[in-house]
Amino acid sequence: MKKLIALLICVLFLPQLAGAVDTAVESLMQVEPESGKTFADFLWMMIAGFMVFFMQAGFALVEAGFTRAKNVANIMMKNMMDFCLGSLIFWAVGFSFMYGDSIGSFIGFSNFFLSDAVSATGTINAWSYADWFFQAVFAATAATIISGAMAERTNFIGYLVYTVFITGLIYPIVGHWIWGGGWLSSLGFHDFAGSTVVHSVGAWAGLVGTMILGPRIGRFLEGKAIPIKGHSVALGTLGVFILWFGWFGFNPGSTLGADVSFARIAVTTNLAAAGGATVVMFLAWFHSGKPDLGYTLNGALAGLVAITAPCAVVSPGSAVIIGAIGGVVMYFGTFLLEKAKIDDPVGAVPVHGLAGAWGTLSVGLFAEAPYTTDFTGLFFGGGVTQLGTQIIGIVAVFVWTVVTSFIVFKLIDMVIGLRVDEETEITGLDKHEHGTVAYPEFFGIEDTALEPSLMKAKKKAQSIAEGKEEIMMETPSLTINPSLT
Repeated sequence: MKKLIALLICVLFLPQLAGAVDTAVESLMQVEPESGKTFADFLWMMIAGFMVFFMQAGFALVEAGFTRAKNVANIMMKNMMDFCLGSLIFWAVGFSFMYGDSIGSFIGFSNFFLSDAVSATGTINAWSYADWFFQAVFAATAATIISGAMAERTNFIGYLVYTVFITGLIYPIVGHWIWGGGWLSSLGFHDFAGSTVVHSVGAWAGLVGTMILGPRIGRFLEGKAIPIKGHSVALGTLGVFILWFGWFGFNPGSTLGADVSFARIAVTTNLAAAGGATVVMFLAWFHSGKPDLGYTLNGALAGLVAITAPCAVVSPGSAVIIGAIGGVVMYFGTFLLEKAKIDDPVGAVPVHGLAGAWGTLSVGLFAEAPYTTDFTGLFFGGGVTQLGTQIIGIVAVFVWTVVTSFIVFKLIDMVIGLRVDEETEITGLDKHEHGTVAYPEFFGIEDTALEPSLMKAKKKAQSIAEGKEEIMMETPSLTINPSLT
């Protein structure tokens, strides 16, 4: 009886099911006349954009986990406003400077406020909206990288001002040079998804910002680097997994349509991350005697950043090598910054800047057929032509970003003030900048030693804590650190 009922259901509904499938396939293949894109192109582009947007949460968690409890609300607020302000500015002018009609192959200048999305006759170019959204979440990524490099001592107002400039001018002009038909694009420079365009721009700007700010209080004492531990490896690890997930939208989504190559790009992306994490784990294990989690997490990120430029033009085997070398570059780059007394709390510069430069350079070394027919890397018989072009692009973007960032940060420092005062830094940016704390019941990370000249501010923080002594006795399982209250 059951078999008979099942047979009747199939007979009755199979034609309708087949018709529904045919309709769905036709919808996927339907072409939008203004852009020539199919619905499948729209669908993949938007899904990839949503995944890249979710990376904002990953960045927030990594930065929060790698910094101290007293500054978590500040970190979260900066990541929130990176995206909010960045979206508005990129809609108004950034997208126009990046993809508008080119002026001298240097900057675009049209389509402000997405005005070209609707023609004079009232026709809507729907692809303009998909394209803008995907590019906007990339712009936000460049901005939030700077947040990590300058964490725990930056004036919030000054940081907001800089976010306007990075998403409205500095990043879009680099994007125009490489992706918008500018002069580097004409040279044949290749950066598929943004090792240089996105990651290096954010890192070089962050490097300038952290150098102008100076190190956090207690980071370097008597010529020695003093580690300032983050407050939550759990948050940091979760953030890295979210970023890794988001990268499957970042790199494969840069096909800018439903191209079957996105599957191969996902493979190279994943293998590079795995290679970076694994090599750095063993490197740290050999170097320090322990398989350090923080370095391993940054090794995965360095591998992801490194593969972002060459992901579409290299083999899976080459991707592992590129990611592994990216991890090594990040690891030793971190010590190089410490030696130079540059304080980068989350390792943004080694991860996004140094590994990004290496990944961009690797295009000229590892690109090979059949993954690309336009050029071949040095290691596969292509000579040094593409390698030279990649070097030109890396240097040009570095110079542009460093010079413009220096001007902006210096002006902010002179007019508004880029760094918070000593007392705010000691007691935490959460309370002073935002009037709140991330963990009202518990602050658990001990500050490092403070310079003698700051002991007065330290004593003031301790006197504040003494007023909470009764609360501490009522909740013996909680410890309130005077340096963080």
